Amino acid sequence: MTAKTRLYVDQPLAIGNRVSLTREQAHYLFGVMRLSTGGAVSLFNGKDGEWRGDIIEAGKRGGTLECSHQTKPLQMPPDLWLCFAPIKKTRTDFIVEKATEMGAAKICPIQTDFTNSERIKQERLQAHAVEAAEQCGGTFVPEVTALQKLNAMLDRWPEERSVMFCDETRLGAASSLARAARGPWAILIGPEGGFSPSERARLKDHPKAHVVSLGPRILRADTAAVAALTLWQAALGDWAP
Repeated sequence: MTAKTRLYVDQPLAIGNRVSLTREQAHYLFGVMRLSTGGAVSLFNGKDGEWRGDIIEAGKRGGTLECSHQTKPLQMPPDLWLCFAPIKKTRTDFIVEKATEMGAAKICPIQTDFTNSERIKQERLQAHAVEAAEQCGGTFVPEVTALQKLNAMLDRWPEERSVMFCDETRLGAASSLARAARGPWAILIGPEGGFSPSERARLKDHPKAHVVSLGPRILRADTAAVAALTLWQAALGDWAP
């Protein structure tokens, strides 16, 4: 039986392995969730799948769990990056959370000509990805990379990776990706002010770019990220038939 409470840990998971809890994790399990010795937690580390962890020690400052058996294998997402320009704090958090829930393999904040935010708190965003994976039942946690400039990223773009360029100037029916090839992909979402003319020209000329519309209305950046992920997953991802 799978335990209801899920916890991400950064330790190896296998039969008989013991997992030591941090003070924060102990407070969450024993103070907030009111678990105690003899209870169980679902553990995952992004590598070994999900395991049942039986609580053998419980304290205010720590605790120990022991892995009894695997409850889920590792479920890898499609090879999809979400590249987006950071916006307001809570809405950037939302993008990271939804990208994790919807199956992005890597989340890449980018600095564009019109990006309002010049810095991000990478560690905090990575923590949001962990929390989202805990909540949605996932066994994989996407990496949230450091903020990088769009042009620098394009300079070293992998030759094999296609890019879904969501162009806010192309209002109309949402584009179809039905004829596009599967494989490594990235979704590119611009800032609140859109891409600059020079960025848009470079993206349209990119050999691996697929320029798409996200429908007849201009979407906020966080809404656009969810819409683009949905469109891609339905056509080319693990939602597709």
